[in-house]
Amino acid sequence: MDQLKGLRALVCGSTQGIGRACAYELARAGAAVTLVARDEQALQRVRSELPADTGQTHGHVCADFMSPDAVRAKVATHVESCGPVHILVNNTGGPPPGPILEAKPEAFQTAFSMHLVCNQLLAQAVVPGMKEAGYGRIINIISMSVKEPIPGLGVSNTTRWAVASWAKTLAGELGPFSITVNNVLPGCTDTERLRSLFAARAQEAGVSVEEIAEVVKAEIPARRFARPDEIAAAVSFLASPAAGFINGINLPVDGGATGSL
Repeated sequence: MDQLKGLRALVCGSTQGIGRACAYELARAGAAVTLVARDEQALQRVRSELPADTGQTHGHVCADFMSPDAVRAKVATHVESCGPVHILVNNTGGPPPGPILEAKPEAFQTAFSMHLVCNQLLAQAVVPGMKEAGYGRIINIISMSVKEPIPGLGVSNTTRWAVASWAKTLAGELGPFSITVNNVLPGCTDTERLRSLFAARAQEAGVSVEEIAEVVKAEIPARRFARPDEIAAAVSFLASPAAGFINGINLPVDGGATGSL
């Protein structure tokens, strides 16, 4: 597969879970991938594992999304030295769970900074190069909570909706430049994040993690959780030339779990 050959991708949160799967899939499709995360050793390890063909060089940027200004500076330096980014995958770990009424204002500020503000800064860093190239794909990994709020994820629900609205607005502004902006909404995906949420729910309910998992699976028409590579497949398609007329959408990848259209 080489539908992304000659394109450069920047993938955030790419040392584990969905982000890592996206980086691998984009590399497999021919893109030169730059990983972005805060763990230098993990970045080096994942970078060494990415598939690479002749002329396909991968890189990484070590940056912590708790420090937006540092993220902006490091990515700007990368773009200046390596050339334009054609594909941006915004992906950041979700905020801690909990009822919205119990959330402190600082929790919202942190979440908005890590997700919305960093997305904005990254877009500002890469869009000029996308315009010059006449090709751009901004893909945001959000959550099925954009369709239906998930109980117990108050701060996350709020932040994800804000990102979705940001993306829809941006899609309208960038469409004339052959740049699309879309959101992928993963359902329950077999990642460390999901396991930690189940562990918290199990402790609160006084049951096992396995019991919680089985209850959740029963609510999914597919009767299973997604694999990270299944989310990555949707991202790879949206990043490709074939998806050039798909813009400003929320794409659920949830096994049919979302009850609304």
